Amino acid sequence: MKKLTIIAAMLIGIAAFAQNQTAGGGISGDLLKEIAKGYEGNAADKAIHNALNADQINVLAARPENIVKTDRHFSHEVVTKGRTNQKSSGRCWLFTGLNVLRSKMIQEHNLGAFTFSQNYLFFYDQLEKANLFLQGIIDTRNLPDDDRTVDWLFAHPIGDGGQFTGVSNLVTKYGVVPSEVMPETLSANNTAQMRAQLSNLLREGGLRLRKAAAKDVQALKVNILKDVYHILGLCLGVPPTEFTWARYDAKGEFVSEKTYTPKSFYQEFIGRDLENNYVMVMNDPCREYYKVYEIQYDRHVYDGQNWVYINLPIERIKEMAIASIKDNTAMYFSCYVGKFLSRQDGIADMNNFDYESLMGVKFGMNKKERIQTHASGSTHAMTLIAVDIKNDKPVKWMVENSWGDTGYKGSIIMTDDWFNEYMFRLVLEKKYVPQDVLKLLNEKPIQLPAWDPMFLPEE
Repeated sequence: MKKLTIIAAMLIGIAAFAQNQTAGGGISGDLLKEIAKGYEGNAADKAIHNALNADQINVLAARPENIVKTDRHFSHEVVTKGRTNQKSSGRCWLFTGLNVLRSKMIQEHNLGAFTFSQNYLFFYDQLEKANLFLQGIIDTRNLPDDDRTVDWLFAHPIGDGGQFTGVSNLVTKYGVVPSEVMPETLSANNTAQMRAQLSNLLREGGLRLRKAAAKDVQALKVNILKDVYHILGLCLGVPPTEFTWARYDAKGEFVSEKTYTPKSFYQEFIGRDLENNYVMVMNDPCREYYKVYEIQYDRHVYDGQNWVYINLPIERIKEMAIASIKDNTAMYFSCYVGKFLSRQDGIADMNNFDYESLMGVKFGMNKKERIQTHASGSTHAMTLIAVDIKNDKPVKWMVENSWGDTGYKGSIIMTDDWFNEYMFRLVLEKKYVPQDVLKLLNEKPIQLPAWDPMFLPEE
């Protein structure tokens, strides 16, 4: 009986302890003592503590032997030439979209290394985004100041991130020019300070538009856009309306010289219907597959297209990607680029780092759980150009990056396991999309708000 009494008292004490710890929701002295048992302070803990004072987590958790064993051979690779570098800007979406078009142009016209001017389209991207914000403010001017859409507009007046519909709308509207016709500038390569000035200008203009009389708002918007154009001209230069370009073939031999407008250059060397010939697919396990989604206000041009995509299982996306690569056609691709990436070697592999052994804790979230908790999302766009197929299965992939010569010759190699976990978006020509997927575009898209965390612009 005495033994039972002691056990009962212990249980009551444990229950009281637990209740005391949770009653206020804070960390009491007793609870702190219990939590502190998580760090044993043994020899291993002390050694790791000392190591972490001398070097970074990724260095200590790295598995260099894993990098060495990753081969660089690919069974299928798209022809492309040249390297691009977005530097300290969020223009990956623009570099990627233009690199997709560049690859096709090089093949079809037997060119050597060639790049389009990202700065030319970036000028119009910023001008169009400014107009998108200002017109959005006009469209919502009768809503209260604390309305969610109004608040979102003022929180995001302009940025240099984006996605593929920005490329298709801007190229269709303004054409393209070679990089030497409108070269990069310091502000194009380092966008933060220009963006800050434009944001202040637009926010102030937005407040004025909300207070102005209805008859005055359009004239006021035009005056604000003139100021935007002035800043862009100072920072990026004024886009050319006409230029002369000498064309050389892959051997460096002169072919022709001709005067173009940006639109005529686009028609001669690209000539595709970019707005209707491409389909964006996505792998988001948080939402129902085989459904079409549209993101409100997620566009670059006010009179352009919102971002529309088809959500699909990862295996269906791989099938289309392989078909495109086998046909020598590059694709716009986006992912969470920083996870398990060895930047120096350009290898993205789930086994590159052993954080669990270093830290002595377990990490077990799957792709859906990472998205739900904001631990994962699409952060960077690149150009998908290669796949290695063994025994009829993809084992690794390669993307051309826009970080200069970093990584593996300017590219990143991704294992198929990594692709499963951190790939999100792919843009394909319609001819590589099966009919059962294409017909889904006939359905009315499910509307998602602009502030959905999964749909931030790629940078």
